[in-house]
Amino acid sequence: MLRLETVTNHERISTQNLLLAISAAVDKGETDFHIEASGQHDIGGPLWNREGKKLSFVVTNPGQRVGSMCLPNTEILVRGSAPADVGWLNAGGRIVVRGDAGDTAGHCAAAGAIYIGGSAGTRSGSLMKHDPLYDPPELWVLKNVGSFSFEFMGGGRAVVCGVGSETLPSVLGERSCVGMVGGIVYFRGRVTALPADVRVSALDQEDIAWLNAGLDDFLQAVERATLRGRLCDWRQWQKITPLSFDERGKGALMPLVAFRLNDWVKGGIFSDVFSDDYTVNPLVARGDYRLRVPAWDNAAFAAPCEFHCPASVPTQLRCNLLRAGRTEEAYRVILDYSPFPGSVCGSVCPHPCMDACTRATVDSAVRISGLGLCSTDIVAEKPGTRTGRHVGVIGGGVGGLSAAWTLARKGHDVTVYEADSRMGGKLAQVIPRERLKQDILQKELARIEATGVRLVTGYPVDAACFKELQQKHDALIVATGGHVPRVFPWPGYEKITAGIDFLKAVNRGERPEVPETVIVIGCGNAGMDAAAGAYAMGARSVVCIDVQRPAAFAHEIAHIESLGGKLLWPVRTKEITDRGLVTRDGALIPGEMVIITIGETPDTSYLPEGVNKFRDWLVANDDYSILDGVFAVGDMLKPGLLAHAIGTGRQAALAADAYVNGQAFTVTEKQQVSANQLQTAWFAGCRAPGLPERDFERCVSCGTCRDCSLCLTSCPESAIDRKELESGNVYTSNPDRCIGCGVCAGVCPCGVWTMRANWDMS
Repeated sequence: MLRLETVTNHERISTQNLLLAISAAVDKGETDFHIEASGQHDIGGPLWNREGKKLSFVVTNPGQRVGSMCLPNTEILVRGSAPADVGWLNAGGRIVVRGDAGDTAGHCAAAGAIYIGGSAGTRSGSLMKHDPLYDPPELWVLKNVGSFSFEFMGGGRAVVCGVGSETLPSVLGERSCVGMVGGIVYFRGRVTALPADVRVSALDQEDIAWLNAGLDDFLQAVERATLRGRLCDWRQWQKITPLSFDERGKGALMPLVAFRLNDWVKGGIFSDVFSDDYTVNPLVARGDYRLRVPAWDNAAFAAPCEFHCPASVPTQLRCNLLRAGRTEEAYRVILDYSPFPGSVCGSVCPHPCMDACTRATVDSAVRISGLGLCSTDIVAEKPGTRTGRHVGVIGGGVGGLSAAWTLARKGHDVTVYEADSRMGGKLAQVIPRERLKQDILQKELARIEATGVRLVTGYPVDAACFKELQQKHDALIVATGGHVPRVFPWPGYEKITAGIDFLKAVNRGERPEVPETVIVIGCGNAGMDAAAGAYAMGARSVVCIDVQRPAAFAHEIAHIESLGGKLLWPVRTKEITDRGLVTRDGALIPGEMVIITIGETPDTSYLPEGVNKFRDWLVANDDYSILDGVFAVGDMLKPGLLAHAIGTGRQAALAADAYVNGQAFTVTEKQQVSANQLQTAWFAGCRAPGLPERDFERCVSCGTCRDCSLCLTSCPESAIDRKELESGNVYTSNPDRCIGCGVCAGVCPCGVWTMRANWDMS
């Protein structure tokens, strides 16, 4: 048991701090509390134990609302009296007050039981109600209650025993049961001035059985078991129940329409600004008079995978097509966003899409990387219509080729100029062969060329050549990427080998000479690639250092460590010597070769003066343009993933397409679908057989309709219709039937249905 004293050294703990202490103890597994209160409010609810154990409270001297919103499996015992609102909004707890209770005891109670061992104050039992899915609430009072008791009572059972109240004119006070429409009040003693819409009657056998069954528990709880025999004379008891609607005489009620048309005062105080049509709207409105209207926002929002993919690939659409059996179409979708589904998405991308996958909140992310490899052999159709416009792309890396791919599919003639002897940029020159199969890259380069793109290798571009290309083409894409290694000017920096140059030499098959001990500065993926390359070239020991926690993928780090490599951080470099690297704290890390992999910058020397730059990178306009008709992509703008180069390459291509067609271009980005719109519980039991072959079955399809028809079958008004079209199935809501209840949005597992305020009330 946890005993809490609320006054220490004459200092009283606040209600907030007391409730926080109780909540923290419950979270740690405490179930029994003894609280010496000093008037603090709201003790005892709403709380629950994660393992379903009962919570017990023994309280003295509580403040208002003891047991407010009390939940099932909670018991509260107040030794003595309690002030107002005992069991306010009780939702299932058992609350015992052995003394008197203040006003509004049991106010709005919906479940559970409240036992009062004395009297209860004004408006006790008011607004009690009963949800038929749960047992009705109970309020037992040993003595009497104050005026306006059981006001607007809608359900539940109340028992007023009248002990010690024999001389009172009414054990229910004055004006009790006003507005009562449901429930039962059992009482013993005199009652006066009841409203006309309730009846007083004798108990029947069912009433007696119910009272007899509960009386012992009540009397024992309030420690008055000796009164059992005295209270069992059921002839002294009566009950109050409300009259039914028919019994109250509905003919006396004027229909609202008649009142509106005949008795409503014409030309009220707002007549000069509002023209009243005297229409009477029903309580449940349809059409223009709904407060909210549903909208089927299919694909209007981006799924988390799509939103976090730098190339904006809508994987949820691919999974939906696979579920529909449209396999080739599903594999072809990615080609609208990237020409490198196998090389980048399927092989070397770190997959921020999977990091953001909603399915990971249920069990594990959908294996999106495998989908990329499935698209490697898809044949792309060559565009039939040619525009006659020519676009040049400077740089045959991922960004430039992505731009060329998009432009060629638009029907333009595209030529890619690459300084190296082969296309592919860092995919071909830097990425280790172990991480990227060359046959996949060659297939995807061939697919790009098959669309009509002209690939020119061994073509470096300088300032004069750039001017010629400007005159030769209707638009230019500059995509030469970041190939200038970043090196800090530490003492001895001239001894450092650039990681990008080292990896290029390895990939060219030159087998650069590597000593036995190597130090790699930088623990990103490039650093792990350099370390792997060093081991492949004969190194016996490789130490990788960084100023911060290594950013490389866990499996890349594990691979280097399995080869014997070590990662050290945080390490700050002071100088490079013939013996190795000296840190700022004076320690020597021995090594005969130091490789640096802390990033690269672009070479912009071929561009004319006046191009806007920030440090070493270009600053483009909103349409990716840096000059009239010249657009920049990828690492020319800022360092990023290969997927960033793909995404910017596509956007720059769309901007160039608009430019050559004399049209304006605006980048459009979808907002991410709100997590609050997704009903992931629907997917908890969804496990795809034979993973990963049918892993697409697990996709939540965030923001995109998966045609599950839950909305269709759940709509209480049958207001939703499903239409089968060649482009896909479409759901619509009929305003003549829809009442704006929001059930469609509540059950939609994909967050496609949204509810909007119906501000247009005309």
